Amino acid sequence: MRFLKGFLESAEKHFLVAFRLNYYVFSDHLGEVPKVSLAPGRNLTAIQVPKFDRWQEISLRRMEIIRETIEEQIRREAQYIYCLDVDMHFQNRVGAEVLGELVAAVHAWFYYSHRDQFPYERRPASAAYVPFNWGDFYYPAAVFGGLVDDVYRLVKTCKENLLVDKRNNVEAAWQEESHLNQYLIRNKPTKLLSSEYMWDDQKQRVNEVRVICFSTVRKNLAEVRDN
Repeated sequence: MRFLKGFLESAEKHFLVAFRLNYYVFSDHLGEVPKVSLAPGRNLTAIQVPKFDRWQEISLRRMEIIRETIEEQIRREAQYIYCLDVDMHFQNRVGAEVLGELVAAVHAWFYYSHRDQFPYERRPASAAYVPFNWGDFYYPAAVFGGLVDDVYRLVKTCKENLLVDKRNNVEAAWQEESHLNQYLIRNKPTKLLSSEYMWDDQKQRVNEVRVICFSTVRKNLAEVRDN
């Protein structure tokens, strides 16, 4: 929750400005959702979710929660949906260029890596398994989206594969991100965003990155995950 106010304020300044937009905030502490001034036509809905003991469990349940919310609410209210982590902030304009049927971003830390070095799930026992010499890019789960129906198919498939792993007592290397990558290898994004849309400020900027649009907030991961 500590990151949400900064996320929303930066989004109001830079993200799809002048578009009608709904923020759907998932939290186990609805009373702590901050009050942020929103532009006309932009609204915030806070949605109660269970509290989980492990941060990995939050990741594992994320696809299920998104699927349920699309079915129950978002499908009636929006044409596009973008799933973004809130421990991020917008630094520059993000506009209509990000709209597409199925949208993903290139992970900043693996931009120059060979695909065999990507942290895909490599165990055949997992439904997220990706063999060596497969794949084009490594996609972060912190940024993905597109048309509501396309994202629904993605999260529904990932949720089903997560259940397969659970029945087999397997937990993919990077939880829902592993399943996201497996899905996007088989169902290519129709729009691929550069690392400018998923940057890490702790990484030295490369020549190809001219304008950082969306990036991580510096934080103590151990402290955040413990809470």
